[in-house]
Amino acid sequence: MLSLSTITATILIFYLHHTTSLPPHATLSSCHVTSFNCGSITNLSYPFTGGDRPSFCGPPQFLLNCRNGVVAELNISSVSYRVIDIDSEDHTLTLARLDLWNETCTDVYVNSTFDGPVFSYGSGNQNLTLFYECKPTSRIIETPENLFNCWSNGDKNNSYSLVGPFPLDPILEVVECDEHVKVPILKVQADRLVENRSLLGEVLMKGFNVNYMNPYESECFECLDSGGVCGFDSDNDEHICICGDHLCATPGSSKVGVAIGASIGAVVALVVILGCVYFVMQRRRKTAYNKQRSMELFIAPSSGDTFASTTNTSQSLSSYQSSNTDPMPPRSYYFGVQVFTYEELEEATKNFDSSRELGEGGFGTVYKGQLKDGRVVAVKRHYESNSRRIEQFMNEVQILARLRHKSLVTLFGCTSRHSRELLLVYEFIPNGTVADHLQGRSSNSTNLLPWPVRLNIAVETAEALAYLHANDVIHRDVKTNNILLDDNFRVKVADFGLSRDFPNHVTHVSTAPQGTPGYVDPEYYQCYQLTDKSDVYSFGVVLVELISSLQAVDINRNRSDVNLANMAINKIQNQELHELVDPYLGFERDYAIRRMTTGVAELAFRCLQQEREIRPSMNEVVEILRGIKSDDGLGAREETEVLEVRIDEARLLKKVSPVSPDSVVDKCFSGSSVSNSS
Repeated sequence: MLSLSTITATILIFYLHHTTSLPPHATLSSCHVTSFNCGSITNLSYPFTGGDRPSFCGPPQFLLNCRNGVVAELNISSVSYRVIDIDSEDHTLTLARLDLWNETCTDVYVNSTFDGPVFSYGSGNQNLTLFYECKPTSRIIETPENLFNCWSNGDKNNSYSLVGPFPLDPILEVVECDEHVKVPILKVQADRLVENRSLLGEVLMKGFNVNYMNPYESECFECLDSGGVCGFDSDNDEHICICGDHLCATPGSSKVGVAIGASIGAVVALVVILGCVYFVMQRRRKTAYNKQRSMELFIAPSSGDTFASTTNTSQSLSSYQSSNTDPMPPRSYYFGVQVFTYEELEEATKNFDSSRELGEGGFGTVYKGQLKDGRVVAVKRHYESNSRRIEQFMNEVQILARLRHKSLVTLFGCTSRHSRELLLVYEFIPNGTVADHLQGRSSNSTNLLPWPVRLNIAVETAEALAYLHANDVIHRDVKTNNILLDDNFRVKVADFGLSRDFPNHVTHVSTAPQGTPGYVDPEYYQCYQLTDKSDVYSFGVVLVELISSLQAVDINRNRSDVNLANMAINKIQNQELHELVDPYLGFERDYAIRRMTTGVAELAFRCLQQEREIRPSMNEVVEILRGIKSDDGLGAREETEVLEVRIDEARLLKKVSPVSPDSVVDKCFSGSSVSNSS
């Protein structure tokens, strides 16, 4: 056991070392006279370092490496890039991935992301996604133009390239790929690649644009004004100002002296405080040990969320336990939901019997099971337990545990993240998904959904999404496969693995695009900016599915109609809505249904606008759908009057110019508040 005097001595020794971490003064002067030079990249000074320029001459984020004396390299977020060009005046870089230089195949399956405070996406880029280790399929008759081959473990594998701005490529619906990498490319090169897919390797070597910002720029300006040269003390993680062979006595550097004096006084005070803390910690250590659980759980949540969730879960459990004579063992809880052991859920699903499979998604397989207390449940089994899956797993638990809504699926519990597998336990929803019913795949459905049921599905789904947005949550994967139906065809929105908390003080969250092809917001995919309007776009696709019974992406349709969102916009603009609506609904023979489906189509058109500012909020969507359902303001109109209004609106829509990708890019970087995420 360390004594208090030993702790104090250790702190003092660390403090003395901490304040003398800079190199000897004789070497500080090198920041005045050295620059980074490598191949075509020459005469680089602050903030860049590397080569002959010592690391203390700039922040560590700007450390460059010179390979073979000709290739400048920069590492950002654990990915190495070749520096093609640097514009010090505009603070821009042109970079290309080293692993994809003169090569289209890679084993570094990491996306290129630039959403931090130092490096951000530049203008003039387009998204490129490379899919690797794809399984062959007989559903593709002709060889796709975007197919290329890579070798892995001696085997030849199919790979595909997908150019943005959002996933239109039909192969994503029929080809299963194990890995993918997202990397920006120059917009002008993306246009070339679309015309000639054989240029993939050349396009990758042209690179893409990245903006950089020195987080210590204001301190550096202060230093330069005083006649000094900017540097950086990595051990203390602070800017320094260098004058000749010593630190400058400027207002900026004088703070160091003040800090030293203040720190000495703080150390003395700290010794006194440590005496008290040391005593308290010894008292608490024994208590903490006695309270340690046999099962290792997650990090503890906030008390407010825990109380609310635990109360609701305990009430639901008691109703089952009252009819079961077997005593229930003490339970552990995470954010108020029950923590199950792997063995319990293995038994509940009969060892994950394939006959109990309810469905399969991007993250895992869902099984039907029955717990010992009698509850019939759906058990979601994640495919793997890597760090990203654990993050999605914990994210879904934390979001669902604190939200309660009649149209959201209820989470009963989960395993520990340290369990041999990641498992989530939900209420069992017996009637399948909306997609199953629309496509006639449901064994419980004798016919396709009638219009009143479809309209009610739209209303209840919109209400659930509006509730999420009111609680600062974005679903991020809204689609008909994630909308479940109970025996009364009531909605239960599910699958929150991709959902994000959305702080109410920001306009968007910067994050790499995720979601399902055909549903992803084009501005989100283009700009890497997630907003609540991203869910609105996806819901617009769901609305079109409800009125058309068509899939969001279908390679069997004409090329221009493969993407349902594009198809719907074109049909509405060309006054061809009757060609889009499912004939089963009675659009041609029932005026009331024609009026309501037309209203839903117009709402979908607004939701599917390229620019997010034009789209309605989910609260507005809810009010419009409720109005359509109750026929507010429409019931007294004559059919001819309504149709004339619809035709006039369609004519106006035809005159609206489509939004260009360039205008979307420009809006990406307009002034707004932002939160960085993943």
